[in-house]
Amino acid sequence: MFSSLKVRNYRLFFVGQVISNIGTWMQRIAQDWLVLSLTGSATAVGVTTALQFLPMLLFGLYGGVLVDRLPKRRALLFTQSAMGATGVALAALTLSGQVQVWHVYLAAFVVGLATVVDNPARQSFVSEMVGPDQLQNAVSLNSANFQSARLVGPAVAGVMITGVGTGWAFLANGLSFVAPLIGLMMMRARELYVVERAPRAKGQLREGLHYVAGRPELIWTIVLAGFVSTFGFNFPVYLSAFADDVFHAGAGSYSLFNTLMAVGSLAGALLAARRGTARMRVLVAGAVAFGTLEIVAATAPSLWLFALLMAPIGMFGMTVNVTANSSIQMSTDPAMRGRVMALYMMVFMGGSPVGAPIAGWITDAYGVRAGLASGGAIAAAAAATIGLVLARVGNLRLSVGWNHGHPHVRFVPREAQEQLAAAA
Repeated sequence: MFSSLKVRNYRLFFVGQVISNIGTWMQRIAQDWLVLSLTGSATAVGVTTALQFLPMLLFGLYGGVLVDRLPKRRALLFTQSAMGATGVALAALTLSGQVQVWHVYLAAFVVGLATVVDNPARQSFVSEMVGPDQLQNAVSLNSANFQSARLVGPAVAGVMITGVGTGWAFLANGLSFVAPLIGLMMMRARELYVVERAPRAKGQLREGLHYVAGRPELIWTIVLAGFVSTFGFNFPVYLSAFADDVFHAGAGSYSLFNTLMAVGSLAGALLAARRGTARMRVLVAGAVAFGTLEIVAATAPSLWLFALLMAPIGMFGMTVNVTANSSIQMSTDPAMRGRVMALYMMVFMGGSPVGAPIAGWITDAYGVRAGLASGGAIAAAAAATIGLVLARVGNLRLSVGWNHGHPHVRFVPREAQEQLAAAA
């Protein structure tokens, strides 16, 4: 389960990311709380979030082009420094009493700009640290790392905001980036897997798009991840409405739903690390299970049943995320990896801003149960359809049988199944 941590460079990277991810979650909570206290407006909080994700939607593909041209370790030293400096600047403004809402907007946008390069660089740098044999394991542990921080960071931020104020939470985040910077500088360059960088040339963005379009295993994975992200991952819309409007239980239950989902996501990431391989059938089955469980949760009659379903939903959602991420990296030529990962992250992260208004409209018009059920149904239907398309392209047929007393369902080549039938 933790085999990639035997690699010294990745171990340094992993420890640094544990610390900075906790700081990042602290800043997210502190940032939203500060904007709300300055303006009293939930819309202003939404604007802050939008500004942080907008650069990825606008410039994400260009970030991938840059990542393929640049040494990734050097690029990460720059982006991590920029994000740390932003946290320190916000801390100075807040602690001095000079902070205004436009300062927070600007900081969110700067972090978003840094993320345009940082995200594909971090994703594709993993393969240079661990190589192809440990890639699935390392990607899974990265996800487990992020989910662990998601559990710890908001709790620490809440204590710090209540005890000493938001400014100190910003400062803690800024200083947390010292850890990954030290880890990057301590790495042994000779132990990194050498990847030929793309030369500076015209048309590299278009070249990346043509590359993806010509590979069904990439384009269908990205399409499926886009459907799941756009229609299935709108939990801020759904969970708050279930807590307040359906179960009339308040903020405590909303926190419980998110915590249980984070626990399930952490379990899903660790299971993916143990699995060791990224198979398309795991991705399709995970997405079908994810969407189906959302439909079941939409009909849950009690708060506790709904809450318990959050853990497996989080687990299968993370299975989709990790399997798609690692399968794309393993199927992509190293010289193209930055551009392909940028496209994947743009689709995956950009799905929520597109899907959230749709989910909100369905929820307002037909109720939150209908909203969650429709999102799950679209995700499951997309997964089933893509699975059938890939089976047809690969000349596969569904095989159902028994193996040592257990049901066995898988796709097999048509010729193999015809031979089995003839032998029977």
